[in-house]
Amino acid sequence: MEKKRVFSGMRPTGNLHIGHMSVLENWIQMQETYDCIYGVVDWHALTTSYEDPADIRKNTKEMLLDWLSVGLDPEKSTIMVQSKVKQHAELHLLLSMMMPLSWLERVPTYKDQIQQLAKEGKNITTYGFLGYPLLMAADILVYKAEVVPVGEDQLVHLELTREVARRFNHLYDTEVFPEPEALLAKVPMVPGIDKRKMSKSYNNYIPIYSNRKDVEEKVRHMITDPARIRKDDPGNPDICVV
Repeated sequence: MEKKRVFSGMRPTGNLHIGHMSVLENWIQMQETYDCIYGVVDWHALTTSYEDPADIRKNTKEMLLDWLSVGLDPEKSTIMVQSKVKQHAELHLLLSMMMPLSWLERVPTYKDQIQQLAKEGKNITTYGFLGYPLLMAADILVYKAEVVPVGEDQLVHLELTREVARRFNHLYDTEVFPEPEALLAKVPMVPGIDKRKMSKSYNNYIPIYSNRKDVEEKVRHMITDPARIRKDDPGNPDICVV
């Protein structure tokens, strides 16, 4: 029986954090039963780090080493760097010719991230940031991936990919692109120390390789449940990030 094809990727924006662990565990399991392609999506890193791209190459190498260290196997999966496969950019350009602008503007994370990252001193009111969901769609569709492992917050981007595939197939009377299905991780989203999605962009993350002192310092900034009076009282995860 032919294996279904999977594509997934990560941006090389620095050391991995504990929010990545559930994703990586999922990737490792999938490489046993799927035809997996995992990408370091370095062009995506430019959407928020275009002003200072100096660390992207170093971060790419370090992230690849992290992947290998946790169990991704090049004998079982294809591991690639986005900028080394020029067809990603070519397909993104071609798809942009038929992409309605309103589809990108309605992505719910677009305005939210502009506001959130503005607080971190980043100006991402650029064409590249507006179009990154389409570049993500091109990453998936260029391999005709049928399954995409995603977190809960990425479901809207995958639905956009499905819409792009449908639009292309309809406009050109073809079935060249499959509509990829989502595969949610066991932990759909790991919150950061401030309850937002854990992200290096928000500076609310705990690195995987943190020492005990650094972890304790991060945890002290986390929101706790004021109704939890005794340490053996059950916590409420809707309130208490810890």
